[in-house]
Amino acid sequence: MTASTYDIVLLTQRDYVNPIEITPYIDHVLTEDRLLTEALEQRGLRVTRTFWDNSDFDWNSTQFALFRATWDYFHRFAEFHQWLNRMSRKVQLINPYSVIRWNMDKHYLGILHNRGINIPPTLFLKQGNNTSLNHLLMQTGWTKAILKPAIAGAARHTYLFDASNVNEHELIFQQLIAKEALLLQEFQSQIVTRGEVSFMVFGGKYSHSVLKQVKEGDFRVQDDFGGTVHSYTASVEEINFVERVIAQCDELPVYARADVMWDNNNELCLSELEMIEPELWFRRDPESSALMADAVCHYMRHSIADRGEKNKVTSSLVY
Repeated sequence: MTASTYDIVLLTQRDYVNPIEITPYIDHVLTEDRLLTEALEQRGLRVTRTFWDNSDFDWNSTQFALFRATWDYFHRFAEFHQWLNRMSRKVQLINPYSVIRWNMDKHYLGILHNRGINIPPTLFLKQGNNTSLNHLLMQTGWTKAILKPAIAGAARHTYLFDASNVNEHELIFQQLIAKEALLLQEFQSQIVTRGEVSFMVFGGKYSHSVLKQVKEGDFRVQDDFGGTVHSYTASVEEINFVERVIAQCDELPVYARADVMWDNNNELCLSELEMIEPELWFRRDPESSALMADAVCHYMRHSIADRGEKNKVTSSLVY
């Protein structure tokens, strides 16, 4: 069998490949990919990088494809879903195809809750649900609630409301529920006062973490909405919590980011689990890209061994 040109390709989006202007935001993306590329190359891998929907790229030239900043996929979900199905038959995806499919839809939160993981009180609303937002708020008895799509990212269509302004959100709720499944969650007030911590986990083991805090007057920690990022030292309790979260997944991810906050009872609470294209903040921890690279190499070795195709990979990876 002919050897591949590359061992692995890092997947990003078109905007981040040979950008005309390197903004601070894009510079962060490029830095993250550079740090990971260097760590993978130091382990003997032949690495390249392209955007996920690059029809000119020879996908037969690589064995593995590793998701990084493919952050436009949730705006083009149908197209991405079709691409993902095709690509899973051509190359081995990291995280694995089954992990990505499982993590796409926030209904995984309900699965994890049933396995003992603390999440915010949540209603999972099916597409076409014939109800009103006001009725749901009264039914739950929550003081404040968050509405968000089951498939989304970067706080797309995420709304905070209470009894005083619920009617202002009724129209957008009806428009959204007509075309997609939604989550309604009780608002956890400490997201405003304490923030949310992102814990990076590679191969099931905690690596590092950052604290994300909201802009004054907002409730979203994303930098798109003025959120800020700060250094954070995880406690033993927090590390145990996030590693237990990962252990409850259907399949062990190569990499994951667990976004955790404190709930209204002051308990650790899983906000979201990012296992497709999370920002992993390598630039905040000098050793973290090496830990990620080790987890990737471990997965590749075992994947190739399982397929009985050790001859297709560089000797440094096998040995």
